[in-house]
Amino acid sequence: MEKEKKYRPNVAAVVLSSAYPFECKILLAKRNDMEDVWQFPQGGIDEGESAKFALMRELKEEIGTDEIEILAEFPEWINYDFPAKVAQKMYPYDGQSQKYFLVRLKANAKVNLNTKEPEFDAYKFVSLDDVFNITNHFKKPIYLKVLKYFKEGGYL
Repeated sequence: MEKEKKYRPNVAAVVLSSAYPFECKILLAKRNDMEDVWQFPQGGIDEGESAKFALMRELKEEIGTDEIEILAEFPEWINYDFPAKVAQKMYPYDGQSQKYFLVRLKANAKVNLNTKEPEFDAYKFVSLDDVFNITNHFKKPIYLKVLKYFKEGGYL
C-alpha cells in the first residue's frame, strides 16, 4: 500500500506591474539557491494563517513589499510533488498544495529583493508569452493552467 502524501499549504502570486491594465507585465524572480530558475513569489502558510494573510506576509518577505491589490484568485488548490532534489530539503512534505492569486502592485510599491532572508537575486517584468519562455522547471504546467484561467477570465 502506498503511503498517503503530505502536502505543505502554500500561496503563490502572479504579480502584475503597477502599469496594469495599460501594460500587462508579470514579475518573475530568479532563485538564489538554484541555477537559472525563475518563478513567481510563493511561500508556506503558517499555522492559523489565512491564505490571504500568508500571501501578504510572503510578498513582504520575498519581494520586499505587500503594497498590492488582489485582482483574482484561482478557484482551487493545486497540488504538486517535489522533484527528488527538492523533496530532501522539504522533508517531511512530499509536495505543496498551492493557492494562486493574481495581484497588481500599487503605484507606490517598490520591489526590494534585499530582504531579511533573500530568496531571489534578480527580478524582471515580462510578457505573458515570455513567462513560458523563461520558466523551465517542474512548475511550468501549473503556471500554464493558472495563467490560462486568468487570461480566460479577462485579466491577462
